[in-house]
Amino acid sequence: MSVLLSMIKKEALHLVRDYRTMLVVIVIPVILLLLFGFAISTEVNNVKVAAVVERYDDASRGVLDRMQASGYFTLCGIVGESEGESMLRRGDADALIVLRDGGNATTQCQIIVDASNTSVAQTVGGYAQSIVASGMPATVNIRTLYNPQLKSAYNFVPGILGMIFILICAMMTSVSIVSEKESGSMDMLLVSPARPAMIIIGKLVPYFVISCVILALMLIISYGVLDLPFSASAVNVVWVTLLYIILALSVGLLVSTLVDSQVSALIVSAVLFMLPVLMLSGMIFPIGNMPRVLQWLSCTVPARWYISAMRTLMIQQLPAECVATEVAVLAAMTVVILTVAIKKFNSRI
Repeated sequence: MSVLLSMIKKEALHLVRDYRTMLVVIVIPVILLLLFGFAISTEVNNVKVAAVVERYDDASRGVLDRMQASGYFTLCGIVGESEGESMLRRGDADALIVLRDGGNATTQCQIIVDASNTSVAQTVGGYAQSIVASGMPATVNIRTLYNPQLKSAYNFVPGILGMIFILICAMMTSVSIVSEKESGSMDMLLVSPARPAMIIIGKLVPYFVISCVILALMLIISYGVLDLPFSASAVNVVWVTLLYIILALSVGLLVSTLVDSQVSALIVSAVLFMLPVLMLSGMIFPIGNMPRVLQWLSCTVPARWYISAMRTLMIQQLPAECVATEVAVLAAMTVVILTVAIKKFNSRI
């Protein structure tokens, strides 16, 4: 036990003295979470709307009032149809709402949106349509669950957590072990009284502790700054994340057995971790919209199961039974990858 504690102390001191690594693993995750939580947003706010009104009655007045009160739209004024189209072309307006006299005391509505940015156009059109429908006699009843304000932070936070831990735990662990090989200190450790298993644990424990600190910071920012709903499910968020951290550490150990240089470790980590997490985990692009082959391939990405579990626990605030499948997959991946990594590490020795 004293040998193991000495190994952990040695690796912890080495990590703490490397201030650049500490800067990366502590500060960068906080910046990423705040950046995606506040600066990078898919929400629609302050959309400039011009209105063309043929008959200004209670129905049309109610539609315009509801648009202004929504907080998403800024009414630029009531204009003529030709002037409204000119405003769209000049960029002075993002959308044009046309309220025409439909006869028999009815009002017809047309929404014209600048589609030079298709994603913004679809979002604006959907928002405007729901507001108009709720302000005019209609059978439309829209109810938004779990995220009624449509805050993009609710979508990004689980994805950022999945990316941060796979990068820090896996990439940093693999680079740390490979650096021991390059410097020759790994050979010195192997001839010491420490067994290979103790060496592995001694290398991984400091990164596990740092990951726990980062998890605490991420949860404080998520619940305290980004206003994610807090409930008893936060306990489930913690233990599922700890399982994911162990999985990421196992992946880093596996990578360290496949390469012999820090540069190679960084390249492999970038290819194996960054691209799949961004493209196939559901962090940005919905998995259901992908081709069937990519949906199958995404099942091999650990972040996909973790992000899905975090959205269920953090956003929907459902009990742990609802993420039993995701937890089972993560646990199975952890056992398989850790077993293979230890065997390959011992064979390399």
